[in-house]
Amino acid sequence: MSTTGLREAKKRETRQLISDRATQLFLAKGFEQTTISEIADAARVAKKTVTNYFPRKEDLAFDHQDDFVTSLARTVTARAPGEPALTALRRAFLDAVDRQDPVAGFAGPEFTRMIVNSPTLSVCLRGLHDQREDALAAALVEATGAAPGDITPRAAAAVLGGAHRVLFARIQELTLAGRGNAEIAAVVRAEAERTFALLEPALGTYART
Repeated sequence: MSTTGLREAKKRETRQLISDRATQLFLAKGFEQTTISEIADAARVAKKTVTNYFPRKEDLAFDHQDDFVTSLARTVTARAPGEPALTALRRAFLDAVDRQDPVAGFAGPEFTRMIVNSPTLSVCLRGLHDQREDALAAALVEATGAAPGDITPRAAAAVLGGAHRVLFARIQELTLAGRGNAEIAAVVRAEAERTFALLEPALGTYART
């Protein structure tokens, strides 16, 4: 491996170490009660190193936020020729449920409880949902060639993003109710099928390439 490759690998290792130590502290003490200094001490790095990798404390809790924000847009962009956006998004969500993907909401009871018990993280999560919807709207503009100022892609993104938001919250709800991931997946899969079916009359052919 080249020197550059080794350096990048070391950076990834350091980032992951900081994230892991932060998560351990958040779960043990609570997000609001944990300080950046404590995280730095646990990871045996300088406080500045923590903030270089994670500018906000919330970034340490949501270390997969980039994947989350871009997930719906990437699905639309990568869909098969002739496939409507709704069809691609439904398939991708059901696949994520089958995998019990943390990005879809399968974060486990301790992590989920940490989020809902933290005002800061709850607000941050709503903001990430909003960002994901905005990214989806931009992808739909590109997919449909919508004219500047056309509200249709934003309206479609609001409906599609809203469905995903509701299903994400449902996974959280069932997690906190003590259901196991396999049971949650079975319940949410059926509910997702019904949810997406409601959107078919309006969006069944939207953004078909």
